Amino acid sequence: MKRHLLTIATCAVIATASIQVNAVQNDNVNPFLVEYATEFEIPPFDQIKTEHYLPALVAGIEEQNREIEAIVNNPEEPTFENTILALDNSGQTINKVAYVFFALTESMSSPELQKVDEEFTPLLTKHSDEISMNDKLFERIKKVYDGRANHNYTTAQLRLIEDKYKSFTRNGALLDAEKKEELKNLNTELANLYLQFNKNLLSATNAFELVVEDPIKLLGLPASSIAVAAEEAKIRGKEGKWVFTLHAPSRLPLLQYAQNRELRQQMYEGYINLATEGENDNRPIINRIMQVRTKKAALLGFDNYAAYMTDKVMAKTPQAAKELLMKIWEPAIKKVEEEVAEMQSVVKEEGFDFEIAPWDYYYYAEKVRQKKYALDEDEVRQYFAVDNVVKGIFAMAERLYGITFRELPDAPKYHPEVKVYEVLDRDGKHVSVFMTDYFPRESKRQGAWMSEFKGSYIDENGNSIRPIIYNVGNFTKPTAETPSLLTLDEVETAFHEFGHGLHGMLTRAQYRGQAGTNVDRDFVELPSQIHEHWALAPELLQVYALHYQTGEVMPAELIKKLQDASTHNQGFATTELAGAALLDLYWNSTNFDGDVDVAEFEAKVAQELNMPEEVQFRYRSTYFKHIFGSDGYAAGYYTYLWAEVLDADGFELFVQNGIFDPATAKSFLENILEPGGSEDPMKLYIQFRGQEPNPDALLRNRGLLK
Repeated sequence: MKRHLLTIATCAVIATASIQVNAVQNDNVNPFLVEYATEFEIPPFDQIKTEHYLPALVAGIEEQNREIEAIVNNPEEPTFENTILALDNSGQTINKVAYVFFALTESMSSPELQKVDEEFTPLLTKHSDEISMNDKLFERIKKVYDGRANHNYTTAQLRLIEDKYKSFTRNGALLDAEKKEELKNLNTELANLYLQFNKNLLSATNAFELVVEDPIKLLGLPASSIAVAAEEAKIRGKEGKWVFTLHAPSRLPLLQYAQNRELRQQMYEGYINLATEGENDNRPIINRIMQVRTKKAALLGFDNYAAYMTDKVMAKTPQAAKELLMKIWEPAIKKVEEEVAEMQSVVKEEGFDFEIAPWDYYYYAEKVRQKKYALDEDEVRQYFAVDNVVKGIFAMAERLYGITFRELPDAPKYHPEVKVYEVLDRDGKHVSVFMTDYFPRESKRQGAWMSEFKGSYIDENGNSIRPIIYNVGNFTKPTAETPSLLTLDEVETAFHEFGHGLHGMLTRAQYRGQAGTNVDRDFVELPSQIHEHWALAPELLQVYALHYQTGEVMPAELIKKLQDASTHNQGFATTELAGAALLDLYWNSTNFDGDVDVAEFEAKVAQELNMPEEVQFRYRSTYFKHIFGSDGYAAGYYTYLWAEVLDADGFELFVQNGIFDPATAKSFLENILEPGGSEDPMKLYIQFRGQEPNPDALLRNRGLLK
């Protein structure tokens, strides 16, 4: 599960009014400063230009400053409506422009956008700090918070009050003036460091190429991977050769299938040494990030940055997160020993005498899988054309939640490969807009994620304002001869991100700050991860797993092989994932007052964990964007496994009742997807499941518990 949920860290969410201030720039209307004239208020991407972002952000900041002043200067006693809700409703224009800007810097990056980002993000950070450290605003919030027991607030209102209060205290509201200024400076520096980390990572990724001139070196690779490499070479002016990149659809098939061991080693070492040299070296950036985080945590009264980050989520402490990970870690590394022994026997059978190295793991794991299960993933891919996978995802959503998807071919889109759909309920009523952007390009960062261009809420007249949600991936590209044929991992990723999408699309939370994925970070992966289980459900495979040439349904014997092999190599997968989560906690649980050797720090963590030599962390620090590219998952990468406890335990209820059981699906919809952050997440889970989650469910799901 290598997915990333992109969240826009602005201090408020979209409001209802529109402004015209500074709407005209150089005789052109700035599209962010007028109402979108498009259907469903989809951003008019063809009208948005680079020069529109900064003026729109400045105008949005001025607008929200006026809104904050109106709250602060209100002569009436602070109430939920005139303070908490008014703040939650402020910042329309900021969010309007930020949604688009951050979406495009992730998916359509360019030197021009990167240049704008050097001003955009620090300006946004500064504005957010000024709001969160506004003494008069906090005074009103505190009065509402202190008096909350004296009012008959709903659960959602109480949570919004408490969340706003905690957000302000966590962002320095209780500091004196001098320390507030220090915190602002630290936040600005962090924003700039994150920008540089991400810029280095994108540049380093795009700079790498593994050029193959001898076709003999390609033995073992699927024809589709060879074709993609040939097309990449042609694009790069190297026609007649083959070029492999670090993007997963290029990197992973080479590691999994290439018979040439030297080629595998070159690719593997290129990946694990990503962003470690020259002007794209992220090691100095990591050191400075950790030094600044150390200062910030101390300033806010926390022992370390991990304590600061986990204080606001279900885990509450880094110790609780680590305890969960260690329960998974020991069974995982024990399973790795078994897997390596099986692979080593294959090496011996082939007449070689080398020891399994990290660059051999994917290759020999695949050999073991073929030997044990006679499962050829290249054969499997023939049944996973991307359009059919999308149909399967939509069929799952229709059977579970009664929604259908109608493509809007003429809707605005930021790239020709984007597809846009209207989502409708059983009565044909509009639910949301959904967009997909599935293929890699140089302007797109690695990974897969979900976000939104418009949030959801209930307006003051009781109208349900519906969202615009999107999924982004980096799946195998189509070639001149074949459509995009997805690997099994890519199929599961598509289901995963669509689960996030459902959380955003189906939300019915009343308040913007609680809608959709605005939930505790270690709860947000539940909807995404639980929907992965349907990817290999025989009932659904029979609907969407169709051979791309013949249209025949995947044979029952091949489906059985997929089921039998579903826990294959889970020692490696779990160790890799849990190792990265533990590395994250080690980084952010340590205080830094000077530089450290990044590779040496990683090695010490691996040694302390007794990490198998054949397995590396899922992400080495220099390209661990989750934790060093922003605060999003800092001290929080563990949440994928934390949420897997929930999803594995929760899916067992579906298995017990039937995976498309209407009553179970209705309960999941009403207790998990619709409420968003309007209720305590554990309470919501228990309402759905009928019990607290059992951690053994995760071990059973991964085949680590016999």
